[in-house]
Formats: sequence, C-alpha cells, structure tokens
Amino acid sequence: MSFSAAQIRKDFPIFERTVREGKRLVYLDSGATSQKPLAVIKAESDFYRLHNAAAHRGAHQLAEEATDAYEAAREIVATFLGAPGGADEIIFTKSATESLNLLAYAIGNAPAGNRFALDAGDRIVVTEMEHHANLIPWQQLGARTGAELAWFSLTPDSRLDLSSINDVITSNTKIVSVTHQSNVLGTINPLTGIVARAHEVGAVVILDACQSVPHMAIDVKELGVDFLAFSGHKALGPTGIGVLWGHMDLLNELPPFLFGGSMIDNVTMTTATWAPVPAKFEAGVPNMAQAVGLGAALNYLTDLGMDNVHAHESALTGYLLTKLNEIADLRIVGPTTNVARGAALSFTVADFHPHDLGQFLDSQGVAVRTGHHCAWPLAKSMGVPASTRASLYLYNDENDCDALVEGILGAQKYFGRF
Repeated sequence: MSFSAAQIRKDFPIFERTVREGKRLVYLDSGATSQKPLAVIKAESDFYRLHNAAAHRGAHQLAEEATDAYEAAREIVATFLGAPGGADEIIFTKSATESLNLLAYAIGNAPAGNRFALDAGDRIVVTEMEHHANLIPWQQLGARTGAELAWFSLTPDSRLDLSSINDVITSNTKIVSVTHQSNVLGTINPLTGIVARAHEVGAVVILDACQSVPHMAIDVKELGVDFLAFSGHKALGPTGIGVLWGHMDLLNELPPFLFGGSMIDNVTMTTATWAPVPAKFEAGVPNMAQAVGLGAALNYLTDLGMDNVHAHESALTGYLLTKLNEIADLRIVGPTTNVARGAALSFTVADFHPHDLGQFLDSQGVAVRTGHHCAWPLAKSMGVPASTRASLYLYNDENDCDALVEGILGAQKYFGRF
C-alpha cells in the first residue's frame, strides 16, 4: 500500500494542535509513548459510554457486552502475535513492566519440584542494554533466591557480544530475559542463537518486545521465545494496558502472581485453587476499556500492514542517520549504520547537556527524550551519563527529521554565543 505519514497524521487529533507559541508539533518521543489515533480514542470512549460493566461478572446485558468486548480484544492480540495456543495464551496486565514482574514474582513463588523453582547456583541471564523493567525484577529475584545474575556485554559498535555465549548461558541457566530492540541504542538483537543456546540448557526465554511489537511484524512461533511482554501505550493503544504472552504449558505450570477475585476456582476459609489460564493471572476487575482500546490500536496497525510500518520507519531512520552524521560534534549513541536497528536514535552534542538541548528543541516545537532512558547501567557502560533521544514512528516523515536537525544546528549557534 502507499504509505503517507502526512495522511496518517490526520487520524491523530493531537497533531491538530500547536505548541510553544503556535509552532507545529514535531513529536519524536514515541519510544516513550505513542500518540493515539481517533479510532482508539473512540473505542475506549464508546466502551465507557455504551457498554461499561464489570467483565466476567453479572448476568445482565451490559456485563455480557463488556465481557464480549474484553475477550474480543484478547483474540485480536493473539492474532497479532501469532499465538499458537490462541487467545487463552494472552494475559492482560497494566503494563509491560507488570508483565515482567509477574514472571519474576511467579517464578519466585514456584515450589520445590516445579520447573521454575530457582535455587542458589542457578543463573539468570540478561543483557547490558536492558531497560530497568527487564533488569531490576531479575536482580531482585536473584537476591531473593540466591540465583546468580549474568549478562551479555556490548561490542564497540553497540551490538551484543555473543562471542562467549556458552560461557554466559551455562548449563545451570534457568532464565534468559532479553530486549528485542534497545530503547536507547535502537539495536535489534539477533535471537536465533540466544534462543537455541537457552533451550539447549533447558532455560526459558523471555522477550521484552516493547520496542519491537509496535514497529515490525512479530510472530512468536518464528521467534521461538517462551514468553513475550509489550506495552499497549507504545503501540498506539491506551495507557494502563500491557500484555504477557506465554506458551500454554508454561503458563499452566507457573504459580499466580496476584490473588483475589476472578482468578480462583474454589475457595474455603483456609484454602484456594486457581482458575484456568488466563484468568489465573488476572485477579480483580480488569482494564476493560484499555484492552478494547488496545484491540482498536492493533487493528489500526494491521490495516496499515506491519511490513509497511517497518519499511517506512527503516527508510526514515536511514535518512535521519545520514543527517545526524553530518553534524559537527554530534556522537550517535548506538549503531551508526541502518543495519539491524530500529528507529530510536540517541546522541550527544559536544559539551551541551542533553537536558539543555532538549529544552531548546522543545522551544522549537520538537519533542524528544533526554536522560538515561531508564537504562542507567547501559549509559554508564557507553560512557554517556545522559543523551538526547529521537524516536520515530509511522506518523513521522522527513520534514520532522529536518526540523530536528535544524533545531540541533540552532542550538549550537545559540549555546555558542555564551
């Protein structure tokens, strides 16, 4: 299909507004959260206006409609990810962070004899480029169980160093949890060798797909991973909704994370048994309207075609890389070529503090992210305590990239006067 970012922007009400004294909004912070098309806003609003009731509770019509809408969203997510076991393998959470914590706490609750039970001497493997959401839960799980935390370091060109993969993923490794695409570097990690080695030693593979699910076609069967987590709000969907996918046999063995209503099968004053998956992991009244909104978001992306979205972003990333590489005193933090990389581009400019640069860009209507991007160990490893990040999405075009470049050049002139 013909892909026009300018046409797509018409679906997003926020681009009708201006910022900073009437300037056009140039939104380059989709890696933090994406903007929302009208279809998503309407789907969530319509749920509250027309169907609001507690899903899986009540015998009245509204409860039936709420349940149908909620479960229809689960079907949409399952289809979008290619879940081999269908919708029952989809668990709704409030965020990818909660999805990853669900796994870490549930594994920590696994009793002796359960395949997930961890002991001192077992190993958990991550990478040096992890977002805090896929690092700290495993740090803390190791501290609680005595399991050792190990990680893949980086090569000078911001790729994973897999040269000693057998020394990192050892025979006592139980969990390998890695990011699919770095939210700082833009690096897309090769999974085939990691998955093969992990499964060779009997470890489960968990994928943080927050920065890949919104931007490229994902099929969990082809990836070969065991669990996958992503956030709705980075994929055009509402805030307050996340997804955990896992193979059904693994989800059946995994203990619950939260306890309460809806996740039980039978309860006495002293005992309880659990409902089947996915209800086992969805205690309490769920985020119904947000799930419906996420379903609308994934339908919107499906209609565009994820291959089209990825091709558009890849071309735009190449364009912006070329432009940034031409700016004096600018250092790209991450791969400098457009090979196996996504549309998150972090950089520093001479001695300018990223926060100062970010504020100057904001004065020009250009919205970017500054800081360590919730990846503090990575920032320290790269020798860059903070950076400026521009993250592109389907509604961006070359005009947005040019506005960023003009803003950086303007900042150099502005700060150069002092």
